[in-house]
Amino acid sequence: MANPPLGARWSEAETTFTVWSPDADAVHLCLFDRDDHLIENARIRMHKGDGGVWTFSVPNLAVGTPYGFRASGPYEPENGLRFNDSKLLIDPYAREIFGHVTWHQPVFGYPFGDADGDKPDTDDSANFVPRSIVIDESFDWEGIEKPNVPRDLTVVYEAHVKGLTKLNQNVPPELRGTYAGAGYPTMVDYLKDLGITAVELLPIHYHLDDSFLLERGLNNYWGYNTLGFFAPSTSYSSRFEPGEVVAEFKNMVKAYHRAGIEVWLDVVYNHTAEANHQGATLSFRGLANEQYYRLTEDKRYYENWTGTGNTVNAFTPQVTDLIVDSLRYWAEEMQIDGFRFDLAPTIGRTEQDFDRNAPLFHRLAEDPAFANVKLVAEPWDLGPGGYQVGGFPANWTEWNDKYRDNIRSFWRSDDSELGELGWRLTGSADVYHNRPFGPTAGVNFIAAHDGMTSWDVVSFQKKRNYANGDNNDDGTGEDIGQYIGPDGYTTDVSIREARHQRQRNLLATLLISRGIPMILGGDELARTQKGNNNAYCQDNEISWINWDLSERQQGLHDFVRSCLTLRREEPALHIGKFPDEELSEADPWFWFTPDGVQMTDAQWHNPEERCFGFLLDSSRQGHLVVLINAGGDACEFTLPAPVAQEGRACAMLLSTILDHDGSLTAPPSSLTVFHIAPVA
Repeated sequence: MANPPLGARWSEAETTFTVWSPDADAVHLCLFDRDDHLIENARIRMHKGDGGVWTFSVPNLAVGTPYGFRASGPYEPENGLRFNDSKLLIDPYAREIFGHVTWHQPVFGYPFGDADGDKPDTDDSANFVPRSIVIDESFDWEGIEKPNVPRDLTVVYEAHVKGLTKLNQNVPPELRGTYAGAGYPTMVDYLKDLGITAVELLPIHYHLDDSFLLERGLNNYWGYNTLGFFAPSTSYSSRFEPGEVVAEFKNMVKAYHRAGIEVWLDVVYNHTAEANHQGATLSFRGLANEQYYRLTEDKRYYENWTGTGNTVNAFTPQVTDLIVDSLRYWAEEMQIDGFRFDLAPTIGRTEQDFDRNAPLFHRLAEDPAFANVKLVAEPWDLGPGGYQVGGFPANWTEWNDKYRDNIRSFWRSDDSELGELGWRLTGSADVYHNRPFGPTAGVNFIAAHDGMTSWDVVSFQKKRNYANGDNNDDGTGEDIGQYIGPDGYTTDVSIREARHQRQRNLLATLLISRGIPMILGGDELARTQKGNNNAYCQDNEISWINWDLSERQQGLHDFVRSCLTLRREEPALHIGKFPDEELSEADPWFWFTPDGVQMTDAQWHNPEERCFGFLLDSSRQGHLVVLINAGGDACEFTLPAPVAQEGRACAMLLSTILDHDGSLTAPPSSLTVFHIAPVA
């Protein structure tokens, strides 16, 4: 007889609890009072079935009942076993989790000061840890289906649920910073009007705030510290009755889907919030430590290929099951359209090395639940061979940091050859030539949550992370900045004008390049983090989007919207093929020098070449002409002879040299797009 599905499955008649703990001697289900979570009403020994799965069914259980597990067995850290039945454990499959960890001795499986020892701590942790909650998962989607936006039309907006609306005056105060706020009509309408087709949310899974951050008066704002892979965080909910957190999240998704916008989640399956051997015993460690985590040769310690203290062992079949079950739940029950996998090589490791044929990848490729779900890798981690840009399976898309670095370097006038820029603008065929998705196998970006905003890239010479409490030692030391001084805020109009113009160069380049473009939330408004390039713990105005806009910020917004409109209307700018795959009598990407002749191989490899143009076939009769000047001096262009002979009906579609009020800016560096139509 097959085991019931893992987790707590509620019905009016009975609720069945199921948990996997293969090496435990006993597992007890603990039921708590619905009104007072500190009162334990029952402790029930569960039945062990096949494969180390424990079950028990409780009749007539009320929705909203808090529960947890206690697993008994050997405490032998040197053998990878850390059972301790004095520790209440969160259900790895819990649909809602309420409460926070209180960082006192009882939540740790060992006595303070003896993390390397063999003696367990026996203090009961029940009053110091969150509760798993039984919920009714029914929900009316009103027939609204997933948008299934074509990949070549996809434009991603990376945002934090709270930061998106916390300061938005067009959202009711009680909803700001919540799922309901993110799905509020004015917020959805704003993104749709801008031209966004997918909103990618930073982690919303239930996560913990690290004790060292709380001691500093900070918290884990980004949320990359997951403990519940099936439960949306209650910290972003405006409602707190059992089941209402899940319902509010679903209503947010439904609101975006109604507008034709997809919802993607940033997910963290590479590690958990239990940290290393000095961390707390909260869930996975107390149920199946040796199976859930990658341990060193001395099984007392954990591999740390994630920089967080532990590494999830996705090569274990049951852990692969957990990840697939979680993703399927979010894709089907919560109607999520795409997933961005944090430190994705970690979940593609077999014995140790990354393997594009890893079992998890096969499972995701074969499961019909993911047939139309976009899988996006952050293709690097800290483990051996951890940089895997271009290395993921054919059905995956990847964050393309090569794009970010090359575009920033080009506009900074670094000594780099134009050859790489050509690859990046046309979809990075040098990286993704063997992918069925073509250019859309890569997500192009100028800025992301991890690093400076695009405004700070042009405004700060170096990072300013002092507010994080680590003496500015955290975060990358090289952002390939476009620094236009003086450092930081200035009232000098000419400097601010130059910064906005450089930001327009960066964003316009992103939005005319083939591939999937991703805009960091607020970049279209020149959002600043005051130079902080690692704002993971800044749950305040440093991270929140400020919607009180100056005239120049509104002008940048309008510019980005016009770029997205042009991209949408001109297939040549978004088509999901590399140029050499297109059926055309001539190469549609005709690259030319300022004097109108085709670029030579020597010019492609000349690091001083900073001024060029290219032609594209327009969806309208004629051609698009894109002129790029990053040389620092004024540059006059002559059109290539075939286009010049067609006629001179010319319309400028966009130019980064025009300021918010239509006036010309001083810096000659620019990107301009014309439409050239033949004279009838």
